[in-house]
Amino acid sequence: MTILEAFPMRRFALSFAIALPLTLAAACGTTSENGTFSSSASAGSGGSASSGEGGGINLSTSSAGGSGGGLDDNTACAKEEAEATLTYAPVDIVFVIDNSGSMTESIGGVQDNINANFAKIIEASKVDYRVIMLARHGSAKGNQSVCIESPLSGIPQGGCASPPATPSNNPPKFFHYSEEISSHNALCQILRTYTLPDEHKLAPNGWKEWLRPEAVKLFVVITDDSATCSFGNTNYDDNDTDKPSATKTAAAFDAALLALDPTQFGDAMKRKYVMHSIVAIADKDPQNPATPWPPMDDLNTSKCGNNPAPGLGYQALSVLTGGLRFPICSLNHYDAIFNELAKGVISGAALSCNFPIPEPPPGQMIDPATIVVRFTPGDGSGPKNFTQVATEAECAPERFYLSNGEIRLCEDTCDVVSQDKNGKIKVLFGCIGISN
Repeated sequence: MTILEAFPMRRFALSFAIALPLTLAAACGTTSENGTFSSSASAGSGGSASSGEGGGINLSTSSAGGSGGGLDDNTACAKEEAEATLTYAPVDIVFVIDNSGSMTESIGGVQDNINANFAKIIEASKVDYRVIMLARHGSAKGNQSVCIESPLSGIPQGGCASPPATPSNNPPKFFHYSEEISSHNALCQILRTYTLPDEHKLAPNGWKEWLRPEAVKLFVVITDDSATCSFGNTNYDDNDTDKPSATKTAAAFDAALLALDPTQFGDAMKRKYVMHSIVAIADKDPQNPATPWPPMDDLNTSKCGNNPAPGLGYQALSVLTGGLRFPICSLNHYDAIFNELAKGVISGAALSCNFPIPEPPPGQMIDPATIVVRFTPGDGSGPKNFTQVATEAECAPERFYLSNGEIRLCEDTCDVVSQDKNGKIKVLFGCIGISN
């Protein structure tokens, strides 16, 4: 099973190729003496190509047979074709690493692979990513602490042999919030430190200040123990092998995180975060220890090695949020694990359904009111014309709007387009001639 097969489709997890070709067809019009625009596009019976208030367009039929539009290839007086690329929206990746005495080798595996087999892969994918480390800074062998070198961190390669006293952040790619994570309190520390200064005062307002509201948040919790701690009025206790207890713990943390900052983490109807976990779970495939447990698989009470617990509470959060679970015992396979984890981050990143308004042909200006987005589903069914609305507040299915020189698909529209890997998009627009 590949990582893309294992990772479920979520509203913000887009599975089709990064570059989605957009054919730009220019339907050129003429300008009358009084300066009004007259498109050469013909509307079908009962249709019109008149612009509404606020730059919207009312296109009810199409001479080409597609639903909802009068501009098409046949009526274009000039045709320009170009490719546009839908880019990834930002991803903030928060590593939360257990600093307890049994974690020396696991921390070493993280340090050895986070640059070469994680960040490098994400960098090559063109995902706009940021790594935030939530763990005590220092030597792995001396006190089970974490030290990250360049190119992610500002610490030069080889510098972690004798770690500097403080982490070296490397904006905008890497930030280290130094705080001890004990065997059981990773969930509570995520909540507690969110708005508190770190010990080195690199984040005076907590690690919250390093998050981007527009970014999807991907947590990676790495521990060999269970989730048993208290924060506020809530006790978190996954009880090692009790699945109902683990599910309850996951639900309680999820509710607390969403309430902590809905702008950053979303709500129960639309979460903006995913929890991946590297815990003491048994191998899914002993022949390939890097194989992740996908979220559709049940919680697994079998643990690997002599570790204290299989991390059922963290597993339950991965299941709840659509994350992946990896065995922490596979020390000789951390390169493959981090490689797969990077692929999971990429597949979980959202493609931005925004793209620039195309350049008009020479001597022409685009009439924004005439822009129509045409989507042809990959199943062979007829094309659909997405209608322009004036503002994001007026969004609905099969709608888009213009903002800051971009065409922006409404959220429901984006969901449909992103889930059809074989679908195609065209942008149809009318032009206004420029007088010399």
